Amino acid sequence: MSHGCTPAHFERLSRRGFLSVGYLAGTALTLPMLLRGRTALGDLKDYKSVEGKAKSVIHIFLPGGMAQQESFDPKPYAPIEYRGEMGRVDTNLPGVQFGATLPKTAQIADRLTVIRSMTHGEAAHERGTHNMFTGYKPSPALSYPSIGSVVSHEFGSRKNLPPYVCIPNMPNEYAGSGYLSSAFAPFSLGSDPATNGFKVRDLDLYGGIDDSRFSTRRTALEAVNAHFRKKESSDQIKAMDSFYDSAFSLISSPEAKEAFNIEKEPAALRDEYGRNTAGARMLLARRLVESGVRLVNLTYGGWDMHDNIVAGFNRQMPQFDQAYARLILDLEQRGLLDSTLVMVSSEFGRTPKINGTAGRDHWPKVFSVALAGGGIKKGLVYGTSNATASEPEDDAVGIEDLFTTVYHCMGITADKELMAPGDRPIEIVDGGKVIQELLA
Repeated sequence: MSHGCTPAHFERLSRRGFLSVGYLAGTALTLPMLLRGRTALGDLKDYKSVEGKAKSVIHIFLPGGMAQQESFDPKPYAPIEYRGEMGRVDTNLPGVQFGATLPKTAQIADRLTVIRSMTHGEAAHERGTHNMFTGYKPSPALSYPSIGSVVSHEFGSRKNLPPYVCIPNMPNEYAGSGYLSSAFAPFSLGSDPATNGFKVRDLDLYGGIDDSRFSTRRTALEAVNAHFRKKESSDQIKAMDSFYDSAFSLISSPEAKEAFNIEKEPAALRDEYGRNTAGARMLLARRLVESGVRLVNLTYGGWDMHDNIVAGFNRQMPQFDQAYARLILDLEQRGLLDSTLVMVSSEFGRTPKINGTAGRDHWPKVFSVALAGGGIKKGLVYGTSNATASEPEDDAVGIEDLFTTVYHCMGITADKELMAPGDRPIEIVDGGKVIQELLA
């Protein structure tokens, strides 16, 4: 991950993972897996959720573990070995400061809620990542669905668009559908919108179906059936056939081509977001939720800064700062902020004390998450860490509470039970509470 490699446990290819990342008998086929296929696959037998204030979510995930001290929770009065060498910047909230590399974000702090008391106990990258995509601690017995897949399961597609999209790709196995059907896995772009000649996998933005990956729907379906015929019943195969018929109708839809075509954005606005990785990904995320996508996950940067954290922040945070501030203002100006919840998270925070290589190590005991829009209160700092940012001082927030609150904003009851294999009922979130103080 943040060390520039993919751990082996992220590369396991179960049947569900095989489908969700789009490899079907050696042929990439990501787009057909994005529709929910509710009737065809028979996954839902219970009540449907009703939309809440947050009609869409943009989840900005900063892989590697972003330091709270250099971002949303600086400690200006701590000793230098704790506060670090970076400065602070005043926000437009009285008495609230952010890290020095967040000047633009500081000026929109009155639109945000920053939780400074997030906490969990998982100091390994993959386990912390699992927490922040599923709302569950990892279990060897069950693969939990990501929030995007739950949203896809509960609400399905809207305006002929996939309900759950990952920019640029599904970042890890925990962003997938878990014990739910692979019909609820994310649609991954397959390329970065910041690159020249950006093209969405399986979708020709200027024509119809991109047939460079497969020749016909039937060819792709036969590849699926050939691979899984020993594991699927004839009824399941028929259901998949119906599912693909629906999915391929979306490939050539005008709505899909229009939503993913970032070139339609004005040049001036693209400049304001930044013509870089963070800018392009956040601008496309806004375009997608505006078009009807329910949950967009995007990743940016690598924040596992064991060494030279000052250089790391100076290199990566300015792009984020520019794009994130513009995203919030753009949503607000378009009348979309109240119906779009934007969450910035990372798998954990960093150690209170600067280490011997001028960096910070893994620290899950306390870290920060930023929320905006979608039924979340504006201009709030919720919870505090102690003087050295080593643990929560008050109002500690666990992952269950965070996810229960986000689901509440979307209209999803977090203790609703979904069916895991073996007809085993599993709550969407186990034991969380809605944090009323966060709600507008």
